[in-house]
Amino acid sequence: MNGVTIGQAAAFVGVTVKTVRHYHKLGLVQEPERDSSGYRRYGSADLLQLVQVRTLAAAGVPLAEIGPLLDADAALFAAALADVERQLTERIEELIVRRDTLHRLADGDRALLGDRAVALLERMSGLGFPADDVAATREGWVLAKALVPEGFDDYLTHFEHALDDTRFVALIKRATEAAAWEPDDPRVAELATAMADHFLANPALLKIVTGLQARTEAATRYELIALHGEEQGSAAARGVTLVETRLRAAGIHIPRPDTH
Repeated sequence: MNGVTIGQAAAFVGVTVKTVRHYHKLGLVQEPERDSSGYRRYGSADLLQLVQVRTLAAAGVPLAEIGPLLDADAALFAAALADVERQLTERIEELIVRRDTLHRLADGDRALLGDRAVALLERMSGLGFPADDVAATREGWVLAKALVPEGFDDYLTHFEHALDDTRFVALIKRATEAAAWEPDDPRVAELATAMADHFLANPALLKIVTGLQARTEAATRYELIALHGEEQGSAAARGVTLVETRLRAAGIHIPRPDTH
């Protein structure tokens, strides 16, 4: 009658009966012999073993590694725990990254584009760009980052500098208004000429046009980004085509839909 039942042992140690039986199955804790009444009785030595296994498991030591640890000398035990600590540190760092990603997902723009791009979008709003235009820019950037990731950061740098150019900002705002014009409105050609001339007069601005050119399927990727959100045959689409045509005529390389 010496000792306690498996239920009592589990309660004393702070685990479930199922856990104790799992420890037995893995050979981590020796299963006591049955007494004359057919019950297994857990003595102080059994409880001590259960405590040791539970403590190591709670500390993050894989169950498969606990058995050797229980039989190890002090030096091996310390080395094994140091290795477990290293593994736990790596897992903690990974979990922190995943947690931060979840936090960023709460803000879709930051998750898709990053802080720098979001700051530029906010700056556009502060400069008076319409909300629809900022939203369209955001969508275009999401595409650009996915299709031409190697050039996206440099593109943001060029765009940031372009926002310091008051004439360029005024032209872009005018282009936003052009979305409501008829495709054959003469103002479309006038605006396209003004934009192309401004690009050519300020070579640094051209990086906005030429910076997002992929190494493979360049024309396809460029067109998807440049014409995103623009209906075929619209004033905006015609304006983009006219600007590109003038820049190509000036020797600026811009991928064509039928080339790569």
